[in-house]
Amino acid sequence: MSKVLLFVFLTWLTGNPFIAIIVLLVILYALDRRFVGLTPSFMKPLRRSSQLRKLKRHIALAPNDTSSKLEAARILIEKKKYREALGLLEPMERMLEDSAEYWDDLGLCCLELGQHERGETAIHKALEINPRVKYGAPYLRLATYYSRTNTEKALSYIASFQNIQSSSCEAFERLATIYKLMDRKQDAAEAIEEGLRVYRALPRYKKRTERKWAIRLLIKRIAG
Repeated sequence: MSKVLLFVFLTWLTGNPFIAIIVLLVILYALDRRFVGLTPSFMKPLRRSSQLRKLKRHIALAPNDTSSKLEAARILIEKKKYREALGLLEPMERMLEDSAEYWDDLGLCCLELGQHERGETAIHKALEINPRVKYGAPYLRLATYYSRTNTEKALSYIASFQNIQSSSCEAFERLATIYKLMDRKQDAAEAIEEGLRVYRALPRYKKRTERKWAIRLLIKRIAG
């Protein structure tokens, strides 16, 4: 009802319903980016591309700058350019053999390029070096990857992640998804309710980062 009233007000203010729709969408987008985070950022890809260009120019002048190569590889991973990222990461294996972050990045690229065994081995090496690397994100990555091919393995990775992040709504959302793939509807429903319960118990500062996962849990509950 409030959106309808806002639309009527904007139509009266602008004198054009089409402009009013555009303004309304911009307002809704801004509110989502500020408080929820379901919609993608339009500025982030531009900033990433600009930073990547600067890093590539720098690497051309300083080819031994490992930190710049790592940063460039991570931007390439965000842009889903896994083969190019792997090309940067592979030559640094000896120098970064004790870095959990490095092995996780390498493993992700390998998984996405179909090198399953190598990818899982690399991510497990990352977790051996530091079981809490990237706040347990490698476990969720493996769970997501195996959710359609090996659901039992996916569930085991979810459980490992929850040992580190017991208050993660994201973990419960992924858990519910995996249960649905296994046709375990009751378990999926319980995961949804537990995830929402966890969200309600979170402090305000933590709810900001978990809100989009809580909304996805709500959508799952409504969809049944």
